Amino acid sequence: MNLDWSSFLTWHNIVNLLDILVVWFVFYELIMLLRGTKAVQLLRGIIVIVVVKIIAVYVGFGTVSWLMDQVINWGVIAMIIIFQPEIRRGLEHLGRGSVFVRNRQVNEAEKQMIAALDKAIQYMSKRRIGALMTIQMDTGLEDYIETGIELDAKITGELLINIFIPNTPLHDGAVIIRNNKVAVAAAYLPLSDSNLIPKELGTRHRAAVGISEVTDALTIVISEETGEVSITKNNELLRNMDQNDYLKFLNNELIKDQEPEQPRNPLNWLIDTFGQFFKGGNRQ
Repeated sequence: MNLDWSSFLTWHNIVNLLDILVVWFVFYELIMLLRGTKAVQLLRGIIVIVVVKIIAVYVGFGTVSWLMDQVINWGVIAMIIIFQPEIRRGLEHLGRGSVFVRNRQVNEAEKQMIAALDKAIQYMSKRRIGALMTIQMDTGLEDYIETGIELDAKITGELLINIFIPNTPLHDGAVIIRNNKVAVAAAYLPLSDSNLIPKELGTRHRAAVGISEVTDALTIVISEETGEVSITKNNELLRNMDQNDYLKFLNNELIKDQEPEQPRNPLNWLIDTFGQFFKGGNRQ
C-alpha cells in the first residue's frame, strides 16, 4: 500500500509542526534557565496547584476548585514578582542572541587586560590569596558598581594583587572591570541560591555564580583555601582551570575577530535605513 505523502505535506500540517517545535524549544530554554535556581522549587509548587485544580474539578470539590482558580488568577502577578531575576536573565539571554550580536574589534587594551589578569591570577593562586574579579560584558553592572569603592584605574597585575592582599581595606568584595579599567573594588555581588554549587565552595563562588545568573558578566574566582581558579559566565561554573584553560577562555570571550562579520541589530539597521532615506530626500 502506497502512502500519499502529498496529503501530509500540506501547509496546514507544516505550520502545526513548526508550532510544536517552537513550543518545545521555548519549554526547553525555560527549563535550562530555571535549572539550579530557586525557581525550580516554585515551579514544583505551581505544578501541585494545577494538579489539585484538576482533581477538584474531576471529583466535584466546588470550594477547592474556586480557591485554586483564585490562586491561578493572582498567580500571574505573583510569578512576575517572584521570578523577576529569572525573567530578567531570560530577556537578557534573548538580547544576547546571534541576531543582536555586535561586531567587536580586536583591541590592544583587551590583550593588555588579559595579560594583567594572568599575572595577578598566577601570583594569587600560588599563594592562595582569595580573589573575586568581575568583567562587564554587554549587560551593565551599574547597580553593583555603586556598592563598591571607585577607582577608575588602569588594569595592572600589581594593582589587582595589592587590592586582594589580606587585611587591606579593599580586599573584601569584588573588583569590577568595565571598559578595560578597574571601575571599583570591594563591591557586593548577589549570592546564588543554586543547589548545584558544591558545598565546599564559599561565599566568593556563590557571588560569582549569582552575578552570572542575572547578567552576562564574566567572573574569575581564586579560592583562598586551595588556590583553585574558577570562572563563571551565563550561570556556568568552570572549576580547577589551569593557565592554558583560563587564557584560552578569556581570549575566546574577550577578543572577537572582525571576520566573519556578525549580523547587525535589526533595530540599528532600521534606524540606519530611515536615516539614509531622509538624507536622500533632503538632497533632492
